[in-house]
Amino acid sequence: MPPAVVDVIRFIVLAAIVVVFVVMGLNHFRPKPARIMAKMIPPFLRFERPFRPIVLVYFTGACEVLGGIGLAVPVTRPAAAIALSLFLVAVFPANIYASQHPETFRSLSIPFWPRLAAQVALIGLILWVGLL
Repeated sequence: MPPAVVDVIRFIVLAAIVVVFVVMGLNHFRPKPARIMAKMIPPFLRFERPFRPIVLVYFTGACEVLGGIGLAVPVTRPAAAIALSLFLVAVFPANIYASQHPETFRSLSIPFWPRLAAQVALIGLILWVGLL
């Protein structure tokens, strides 16, 4: 494939990832989605002050927004790619918990293996657009 085509594809993937992270991060600050996400935090990660579940939801939302913006800025892109990749690993326990409780989380409870495959693919794409 010609390098110019690869560059265009890479730019499109980068733009899509930036939009997804910023929009999904902002969604963490909407009351109803934030309450649902707070319920997704597994019991072993539920703490009282200062890190109660809703605070963790707000924190992860800020991480997503800042990570998305960081990917959009060339000078911060490599650091943002690494940070977002680690972030996706860190929040995976919430996705596992949701997958184990489909009665509670309905459409958010994606089965484990497809979710893991999607997470690995997303991390790969983030590293591709951010580090190469």
